[in-house]
Amino acid sequence: MSNPTLKPDERQRLVKELMDARRAVGAARRTADHVAETIAHEAVHQAKVALGERGPVWWDDGTPDLNRHLARTGPYAQWYASLPEGID
Repeated sequence: MSNPTLKPDERQRLVKELMDARRAVGAARRTADHVAETIAHEAVHQAKVALGERGPVWWDDGTPDLNRHLARTGPYAQWYASLPEGID
């Protein structure tokens, strides 16, 4: 989830940057251009940080950042283990 305090035009610009960078990753992979792929991955990362999807948390209510944790290994592990098989 992106930072909801971003202004709509700023969010739109950052989403465009993210999508352009993702397309650049794909293009670099198709041509096996490892340098271009590394640069494109960095552009993806920078866009995600600017959107608030990575990097420091943008909320201030004290809840932990669980975005980069798997449900099966984090605080939700017991709940995840209770799900019927095939649901994930």
